[in-house]
Amino acid sequence: MNVNNEEKLPDEQEQQDFYQKLRTKLVAFLGSKKGKSNKFTPYLMFVPDLFHLLIKTVTDAGVDKKSRALIGASIAYFVLPMDLMPEGLLGFGGYLDDVVLATFVINTIINKLGPDVVEKHWTGDDKLLHVLQKVAEVSDEVVSKIPVKSPIAQFVKQESKDK
Repeated sequence: MNVNNEEKLPDEQEQQDFYQKLRTKLVAFLGSKKGKSNKFTPYLMFVPDLFHLLIKTVTDAGVDKKSRALIGASIAYFVLPMDLMPEGLLGFGGYLDDVVLATFVINTIINKLGPDVVEKHWTGDDKLLHVLQKVAEVSDEVVSKIPVKSPIAQFVKQESKDK
């Protein structure tokens, strides 16, 4: 993904369509019996909002190239069909690793550039920093489900210990 060339990113309408389709499917899932009984349900509603935030932030002129590359990698992780917890196999539960990674990347950007750069793009219902704190509280549980030998699991676990 070339994060410096905005023409490569989906246009505004395509982004809005993806966001609305994902949110609609997620709301339907959360209204189902399986969705209501899932203990991670409150965190799954952040999936479309975090994806939207990453897309908007990667195109922000105030974000440096290194940070854009990090954000671009996180966006790619969202859209790739196979990852540590694939959505194709796990349904919406497969987005939990995407949420953890997106939260890590957003926290990294906030620590580097300040919260204003990211918060202006947030469209979620809750305050962004509150959402990030809620996700961080359960991220250790989600990370513990990732295979131990995974490089991403080792990296995230090391980062958690360093804080």
